[in-house]
Amino acid sequence: MEAQEIKPYSYYEQVIRMKGKADKYDLRLRMVNCARQHGVKPTARLFDTTAKTVRKWLRRYEQERLAGLNELPRIPLKCPHKTSPIIEKKVVKLRKQYPFKGSKRLKREHDIACSHEAIRRILNEHGLIKKRRKKHKRKKDLSAIKAKWPLFSQFSVDTKDLKDIPHYWPQMKNMKLPKYQFTAREVRSGLMYLGYGNQKTAVNACLFIRIICEHLRKCGIDMDALKFQTDNGSEFIGCFRQDRTRDGFGKIVEGFGATHKRIPPRAWSYNSDVETVHSTIELEFFDLENFENIKDFHQRVASFQACYNLIRQNSNKAFKTPWQIIHEIKPNLNIELARLPPIMLDWVSPGYITREELSLRGYDLPCYPSRKYLCR
Repeated sequence: MEAQEIKPYSYYEQVIRMKGKADKYDLRLRMVNCARQHGVKPTARLFDTTAKTVRKWLRRYEQERLAGLNELPRIPLKCPHKTSPIIEKKVVKLRKQYPFKGSKRLKREHDIACSHEAIRRILNEHGLIKKRRKKHKRKKDLSAIKAKWPLFSQFSVDTKDLKDIPHYWPQMKNMKLPKYQFTAREVRSGLMYLGYGNQKTAVNACLFIRIICEHLRKCGIDMDALKFQTDNGSEFIGCFRQDRTRDGFGKIVEGFGATHKRIPPRAWSYNSDVETVHSTIELEFFDLENFENIKDFHQRVASFQACYNLIRQNSNKAFKTPWQIIHEIKPNLNIELARLPPIMLDWVSPGYITREELSLRGYDLPCYPSRKYLCR
């Protein structure tokens, strides 16, 4: 058969269009047979390819026969920059130990000797990245706006029910651990104060805010410029009446010169700063810790709060800790400001609150807290 009589093929077009390995294998076999019969250059012209390509497949066929026509893996034989198995195992172990930490945080906090992109690739290959649920509406990013707020201009205060945390609930029942968490968070820096008690009452709320106000004033904070924002829970407003004279929380705050601000009804997003930290505490503390007793609980939560205020970097605040932000803006403030330990409200002496501050009766508490409410 003459070379001119061979039906021409477009090699590259067919390779691109072919999806199966068998089709590509068959095409190369025809090209090799043609080259053996009619030569390299005529075959290159007929298959619309280069002589170098024809020689490559002809050489592989002569060396390995039919097996040489299969595609070789494109992975390089040597990759000096490939992440070592030791680092890969370390990344997987840390991710399983701290499932709430992302690639950037793992690299920053555990000194992993590879880029955060490589860490994310490792996590993805091991199926350790969960897809986040997309929000129906994008909320306006307030980070830039809050970054311009004056320091210690507003605290967001709220409570968290701890009874709905599956990992913590059995320990709470067996060891009589606190059922409620009281949280106060400074909006500009993210500084956080915690309190714990077995009752979500106005008494505990008043004790909690009084201790915080005394601490802030002692550390040199201007209380006249400070606002404490809460929702409309009974622990903050006393009872649901037009007459707010029963608002013991507000009386204590105003007694220190600060202002008590209530968010509109059902506007939970107004307290997003403290709601966010509630989610963080549950994920990074309550879902992981195992307690021995109430004292061990207090020690562990004190360590977590100190770590949050002094060590843990916040990605939404330019990877700075609350104390770093405070020290940059007001370097004259003492670090003791960030070291107030969590307040165990059931241990507090009744001398912290007066009859005048809770002068009227609310629907869920007596007119004056008896000792059984304040210390056990």
